[in-house]
Amino acid sequence: MDSTRIDKFLWAIRVYKTRTEATDACRGSKITVNNMDIKPSREVKPGDVISVRKGSVHYIYKVLAPIEKRVGAKEVEKYALNLTPQSEIDKLKAPVETFFLKRDRGSGRPTKKDRRDMDRLYSSFDEADESSMTE
Repeated sequence: MDSTRIDKFLWAIRVYKTRTEATDACRGSKITVNNMDIKPSREVKPGDVISVRKGSVHYIYKVLAPIEKRVGAKEVEKYALNLTPQSEIDKLKAPVETFFLKRDRGSGRPTKKDRRDMDRLYSSFDEADESSMTE
């Protein structure tokens, strides 16, 4: 076997849980092969470089050997070499800074005044972040 479909390959090396997810990612321009957008039916050969965008992380794989059957996680390294830089992997561990304003249950929708107060609060957090970044 000289080549295999990109959607089958990504499913086989466990990048996606289902072939449907891999196909949808190809159609959604989340996958490139050798820096070119592709269709799910695109054939990949040994030496091709695949870039996969999942959320904010860009994974990079090099095809070592084509495969159509799903393999165990330990055997993936025979078929694909993970070239993803450590800085991209660190994005998975980065804390997500969010905060929620709590409103009393049954108090209804916020009024214009409530909305302005919330906007002022949000902007004060943004200004604090910007000032800490410049120091």
